[in-house]
Amino acid sequence: MKIFSAVYDSYHQAERTVADLEAAGIPHSEISLIANKYVSDVYENVEEVSGARTGAGVGAAVGGGAGLLAGIGLLAIPGLGPVVAAGWLAATAVGAIAGTAAGGIVGALVDAGTDKPTAEVYSETVRRGGTLVTVRSANDAVPVQAILDRHSPVDAAARRREYEQAGWVTFDPSAPAVRPDAATIERMRRRYD
Repeated sequence: MKIFSAVYDSYHQAERTVADLEAAGIPHSEISLIANKYVSDVYENVEEVSGARTGAGVGAAVGGGAGLLAGIGLLAIPGLGPVVAAGWLAATAVGAIAGTAAGGIVGALVDAGTDKPTAEVYSETVRRGGTLVTVRSANDAVPVQAILDRHSPVDAAARRREYEQAGWVTFDPSAPAVRPDAATIERMRRRYD
């Protein structure tokens, strides 16, 4: 099974990417989405995942429904604070709270095959308001990476340089959750065409 990930500045970019992945035949059970709760248009309409701290039923709670986005839920991931999330990676990251995986979102991404520097940038980008999409695929016929690239994901290396120029060193799961200001939230929510 191959793992593909991309992070987007706009929730709508990620939302459209998920729709494209599902339209290409990727089952929603193989797609994960983790977004800063403040930039998602749906966060006000989701419910907190009950029992999320135990990990029991999280996969069904955050990945169920007719499509991935139909099963979205609100939960807390260490270092990210409140997020809207759906899918297997979210369940893995929540499992870290219960001790079933190490390292929260960075650990979940690394365990899934993402190199640690990229996992740190992806996690920091979500912490600052971005949206992460991760796909597990055994079907080489579906061009997953091309679909992820279609909606202008963040270039992890360039974003790392940008963060480092501002003094960032690495993702710190003990850092306080970021609540973007109103202007940033509006920018992140804007439609991507």
